[in-house]
Amino acid sequence: MQPDLELVHIRKGESFAAWMHGYPFRTVRWHYHPEYEIHLVVATSGRFYIGDHIGRFEPGQLVVTGPNLPQNWISEIEPGEVVPTRSLVIQFPENFIESCIAGMAEMEAVAPLLKRSHRGLLFDKATSDVVRPLMERAIEARGLARLSLFYQILDVLANATEPEVLASLSYELDLSNINESGINRAIAYLRENLTDDIDEGALAEMVGQSASTFRALSSATPARRWCATRTSCGSTLPAWHS
Repeated sequence: MQPDLELVHIRKGESFAAWMHGYPFRTVRWHYHPEYEIHLVVATSGRFYIGDHIGRFEPGQLVVTGPNLPQNWISEIEPGEVVPTRSLVIQFPENFIESCIAGMAEMEAVAPLLKRSHRGLLFDKATSDVVRPLMERAIEARGLARLSLFYQILDVLANATEPEVLASLSYELDLSNINESGINRAIAYLRENLTDDIDEGALAEMVGQSASTFRALSSATPARRWCATRTSCGSTLPAWHS
């Protein structure tokens, strides 16, 4: 099944999104987005899907995914149960992190991590334990303190024990059918689920950014699309919506 496009909300004056969500939640579905993601589960256990990888998760699981890598985490909870905080999330655009690497020599150390994340990376508990308080602080921080915490998180990840690579090497997202209808579906979905921190103005800005990104990908040659994504949607994956 083709995954849904998720429009990532990055607030004005900020370079990346840092937030938390509970379960069930509107973003919990088989989806993808052009941003990198750092995803840390803090509550519940269940099954997760990264590209063509299927596995079990529990509290403390830390995963980093690259651009356009389909993903989903489905928690096993009782009917009617609501979990206030299930995941901590940081999402950052490719052009932002590439400009950081180009402008700061020290950031070159992060490049191998980003390259490998295109297949999804699962880190050990020791790394998760170090990253969790940094992510919690980044969610609440503002200004340069927030940016400093982001760099600290990247430093921990770049120097961590070798993570497990999740999706197979042959997994590739087919971007040939990206069109306005897919973007419009994402817009409609988000509009129906607007939260207090996402108004129509913010939605319009997100739409413009995502439409530009996906028009560029849809018009690219297959080789350029492969370089831009390194991921795919497998035809054997079931419909994991929740």
